[in-house]
Amino acid sequence: MDLGLKGKRTIVTGGSRGIGRCCALALASEGARVCVTARSQELLDAVVSEINEVGGEGYSVAVDLTSLEGCQKVVSATVEHFGGVDILVNNAGAARGGDILDLPTELIDDALGLKSYSYLRLSQLVIPHMRENGWGRIVNVAGGAGTSPTSGNIPVSLANIAILNMTRALSDAVSGDGILVNTICPGLTNTQRARDVQQASADEAGKNVEDVLRELGNELPAGRIAEPEEIANVVAFLASEPCSYVFGSSIYMDGGGRRGTP
Repeated sequence: MDLGLKGKRTIVTGGSRGIGRCCALALASEGARVCVTARSQELLDAVVSEINEVGGEGYSVAVDLTSLEGCQKVVSATVEHFGGVDILVNNAGAARGGDILDLPTELIDDALGLKSYSYLRLSQLVIPHMRENGWGRIVNVAGGAGTSPTSGNIPVSLANIAILNMTRALSDAVSGDGILVNTICPGLTNTQRARDVQQASADEAGKNVEDVLRELGNELPAGRIAEPEEIANVVAFLASEPCSYVFGSSIYMDGGGRRGTP
C-alpha cells in the first residue's frame, strides 16, 4: 500500500529514541521529510543519519518542550527548513509516578507540562499550516494509563487522559479542514525506558530485566509486550493518505490488556 507520505513535512517529538525514533524512521522509509526533536542533540544527530539512510530527509531541533517558546522554536524552525508542516506526531514526555497518599502535586504539574500542554501547544501551532494546505494529520501517543489509573501512576494517568479528551476536541474543531487528529495508546513496549523503569523490580527479585519484561508480557492476552516498530507502523498509517475516515479516535495497542469497553 502506498501511504502517500513521500515529501510530507513532519515533526516527531520525543524522536531521539524508543517509540518516537521508530515513528520517525517509519515515516522516513515512506519518503517523508522528518524533523525530530528532543533534548539531546547527540541522540538526535544519530536519528537524523538513520532517517537519511532509509530514504527520508532528516532534520532536528534540540529543545525543551515544557515551554511555549520551546514549542514555537520547533514549529518555526521546521517551517523555515521544510516550508510547512503536514504531519505532527506528539510523542514527547515520560512522567514520574508516586504513591497517591503522599504524591507531591508538582509531579502532576510536570507531567501535564511536558505531555499534555506541549501536545496542545504544538497542535495549535501547526494547524494554521495544515489548514493552508487543506490537509494534515496529528497523531498523539498517550499511554494506556490514561484509562487505567492506579495508586502509583496518577501523574501519567492524568496527563494521558487529558490527551484523549484533547484529541476529541481538536478533531471536532478541524475535521472540516481536512485534518485528522487521533491517538495511539500503547501498553508496555520494549524500549530502553521500559527496561529502566523495570530495573528496580528486577533487582529486587534478583532477576534479569528481560525476564521481568517477558513475565509481564506473558500476563497479557497477546502473550508478549509490544515492539516499538509495531506502534510506529500504526502511527504511519494514521498519518497517511489512505487513512481518510478516522476522526478523534483512540487506538489501544496494549496486547489486549485493557479491560474497559469499548
